[in-house]
Amino acid sequence: MSAANKSLGSEQLTRAHVYPFVAFMLFMLVLMVLGYAIEWKHPDAPWWRQQPSQVVYPLQTVVALGFLRHFWRAYTFNWSWKWGAVGFAFGVVGIGFWLLPTVLYDAWGLKENPGGWLGMFGVEERKEGFDPGLFVNPFAYWASLGMRFLRAVVVVALVEEIFWRGFVMRFVCDWEGDYWKQAFGQHRWISYLVVTGLFMAAHSSSDYAGAFVYGSLTYGLCVWSKNLGACVIMHATANLLMGLYIMQSGNYGLW
Repeated sequence: MSAANKSLGSEQLTRAHVYPFVAFMLFMLVLMVLGYAIEWKHPDAPWWRQQPSQVVYPLQTVVALGFLRHFWRAYTFNWSWKWGAVGFAFGVVGIGFWLLPTVLYDAWGLKENPGGWLGMFGVEERKEGFDPGLFVNPFAYWASLGMRFLRAVVVVALVEEIFWRGFVMRFVCDWEGDYWKQAFGQHRWISYLVVTGLFMAAHSSSDYAGAFVYGSLTYGLCVWSKNLGACVIMHATANLLMGLYIMQSGNYGLW
């Protein structure tokens, strides 16, 4: 625990690690509600009805950044070149597994979802999703795309790793006691199963296989490095590469 963290109580640390994630997920709930209430997939519909996410995601990004800024001194990242490089390598490998089912779908030239065991592993079409091409105006297009990458590469990487690795891994080790006394990156099978399982559940069923492999790799990196910054860099690298692949392939359903 850093010198800054030692001056904070357990409740303060818990709020700092949980509130940004809760705020982030509440926006996902809002998007779900708006999807049912106002979404209209029609060329004549205004842009905010065609893709409500174009409104929700930027707001979500700004609010989450505000929470992170407010609680910043509560986090211990221990940034280092060594573990940053390792995190980068893990991110490349992890996102490779995550994208593999979609790459295979396109490479095999499939025209419909195969179902069966291939479907279980996420081999299906992923074209429908957040598409900045909705905007014809160049400024609106690049603003939408820029905010989407900021959300994925910076906000998601920080919010999720601070929550999953910084809080939940400790919490499940000693949820009835002072879990902040648990060392960061401590290996417990219950911790692995709970964190990896919840990480999978937070994603769509099409991504379960990829989330399992990716979550397992992140857990392994966390236990090996004892370095939250490495986990954040892994996540940021993976999301950056996924975003670049999405824009190149048109598989917008991946994000």
